Amino acid sequence: MDVGSGDNLLIDSFLDSMWMEKGLSKNTLSSYRLDLKYFDQWLTEIGQTMVTVDKSHIIAYLSRRLETKKSARSTARLLSCLRGFYRYLVRESIITVDPTLDIDSPKLGRPLPKSLSEEDVETLLEAPDTDDPLELRDRAMLELLYASGLRVTELISLQLGQISMSQGVVRVMGKGSKERLVPTGEVALHWLQRYIQSGRPLLLGAKLSEVVFPSKRGNMMTRQTFWHRVKLYATRAGINKPLSPHTLRHAFATHLINHGADLRVVQLLLGHSDLSTTQIYTHVARARMKSLHGEHHPRG
Repeated sequence: MDVGSGDNLLIDSFLDSMWMEKGLSKNTLSSYRLDLKYFDQWLTEIGQTMVTVDKSHIIAYLSRRLETKKSARSTARLLSCLRGFYRYLVRESIITVDPTLDIDSPKLGRPLPKSLSEEDVETLLEAPDTDDPLELRDRAMLELLYASGLRVTELISLQLGQISMSQGVVRVMGKGSKERLVPTGEVALHWLQRYIQSGRPLLLGAKLSEVVFPSKRGNMMTRQTFWHRVKLYATRAGINKPLSPHTLRHAFATHLINHGADLRVVQLLLGHSDLSTTQIYTHVARARMKSLHGEHHPRG
């Protein structure tokens, strides 16, 4: 069934407005058109039009979509389209009340952080050529990141005075100026010590700096530079999985939980103020364990 001519003109006018005001792509405009077309078809079936609809009709349509197994994400996108459409109609004085007001978007499941397997991490850590001072720095950074779960910002801003080699801990100033002590393993300490003794002096030359991991110019490295370095080593290691700047932080948390670490301990190590933020890693770990169970258990 095609949309009625009057409502069809309204949809055309709205999409023209969106194209002129926001420069939306052809694909986005096509998606909007389909969303509005299907909505209009449903309104025709219940004896309504685009301009006579009220809040209850929109809620009923959204509920119907969710009942037919449409994802919360696509339904949220539809609601965004309808909000734009009805704001346009109010602005053009075609209607006086926006029926989408006070309608909450469907709750979206929080996306699980991407994590690497322990084998992937091992391959990534071994990718730098440690005979090169720059790559020795990177090896120490990757090892410390995986061993401690630091945020990238915490890593690149780390000062010499924040590391205690004798105690094997790093003192970190995290979000909200909250300080925490993070233990690091012997392997990371080994690479840190080797880098500080033989790689860092070559990078700094005559410059003086308290930054543990300076750039080639002797300044504090940017997040973007470090991210480019991670991607370089991922390519070298043949890792084709989606990565983020916090990939090793996610791996740190997930692998700890996989090996039975207490959730509150992981919360403290990551510097999360809210335990619910840490709990997402249990879902990652659970998904991995379910996969392993299915693959290796005789009744999986």
